[in-house]
Amino acid sequence: MADRKPPLAVEALRALVAKGEIDTVVLAFPDMQGRLQGKRFAAPFFLDEVLEHGTEGCNYLLAVDVELNTVDGYDMSSWNSGYGDFAMRPDLATLRRVPWNAATALVVADLVWHDGSPVVAAPRQILRRQLERLAGRGYTAHAGTELEFIVFRDSYEQAWDAGYRGLTPVNQYNTDYSILGTGRVEPLLRRIRNEMAAAGLTVESAKGECNPGQQEIAFRYDEALVTCDQHAVYKTGAKEIAAQEGLSLTFMAKYNEREGNSCHIHLSLQALDRPGESVMAGDGPGGMSPVMRHFLAGQLAALRDFSLLYAPNINSYKRFQPGSFAPTAVAWGYDNRTCALRVVGHGRSLRFENRLPGGDVNPHLAVAGLVAAGLYGIEHELDLPDPCEGNAYTAGYARVPTTLREAAELWENSPIAKEAFGDEVVAHYLNMARVELAAYDAAVTDWELRRSFERM
Repeated sequence: MADRKPPLAVEALRALVAKGEIDTVVLAFPDMQGRLQGKRFAAPFFLDEVLEHGTEGCNYLLAVDVELNTVDGYDMSSWNSGYGDFAMRPDLATLRRVPWNAATALVVADLVWHDGSPVVAAPRQILRRQLERLAGRGYTAHAGTELEFIVFRDSYEQAWDAGYRGLTPVNQYNTDYSILGTGRVEPLLRRIRNEMAAAGLTVESAKGECNPGQQEIAFRYDEALVTCDQHAVYKTGAKEIAAQEGLSLTFMAKYNEREGNSCHIHLSLQALDRPGESVMAGDGPGGMSPVMRHFLAGQLAALRDFSLLYAPNINSYKRFQPGSFAPTAVAWGYDNRTCALRVVGHGRSLRFENRLPGGDVNPHLAVAGLVAAGLYGIEHELDLPDPCEGNAYTAGYARVPTTLREAAELWENSPIAKEAFGDEVVAHYLNMARVELAAYDAAVTDWELRRSFERM
């Protein structure tokens, strides 16, 4: 990304600030859940001080639970270490306007310690490390994320007050590909599409999905780090726009017993010294090169071990139901939506799609997992098994983990994960899973109340 033209150049930002068209700059980083965390600065102060020197933030932001409660078990940040700061350094390649917030620009930060060394457990750094390993092989990764969400006519405050029960979706029935159905919510979708485009994202399309109120907006395939940064900006921005419209939307993987919110991730490789040239296309079966066959075989080999990166929450695993278009089998196939890995395209567009992630995924961690798995396949020259040509749900393949507990155990004991990511990263995200499991195990759910209050 070093030579990439940013959506907003620093010189242009200075001019906009001088004219009074921008008065606020947000500096933010993706946390463990993929949410943007950071600070809002007065634009002149950002230009005078933060642009060159960065700023600081409490390092507990990578060592808390989803509700920002301090928890035990993280080596990098704790009461024993005093909950100090790390530095947030602007990555100016990500500088952009965010038109859904008046007179505001945003830039994504990298996290470093005070000695300048990277915070290795930061999601953006984890992805950078895997992309550096890939570059050492002479390749670059391009990715696309297909993120689904469900829209409700209730505001976020109304949803909170209702305990997230009895909400009214913007559609009452399945509107998959329905122009009439998406027209009901077009004012919101149009704002999201147009304002994301004004923020420098390239919008491709919007369509309805199966669950009432469910939508998908797709963006152009891009360099892996660019795609993941834009995913985080889009996810935050879509929620902010919905709130401004008096609506709410959720990216949670499984909101109800119907179809969940997926986030299928497409990935391909290009030659580092020949941009635009696919190294996945070749003369082998299915038009694949040996590199792609090894890379895809690595996905299969590491898929169960890396499930924690693709499905990071308790709720994530409730998507994986037979016949739901969410995968249950560790299998690959040509344009086969019953498989966890789906090969699509041809020639320059040849790529694979990982169908495990849901709307709750952290894109930086998931794409890091895809790259690390592929490198494992290349380094060990793994053979690719035959594709699944039928219904993977009913075939005899190994199964995707069914709970966060199972995924955490696989991650903890994975030599592939330890070799690719290192002990610090493995331990950090294992603790994240343990924190969620402990909170869930202690909770009394509505399901338990309904079944037990009177009848037990």
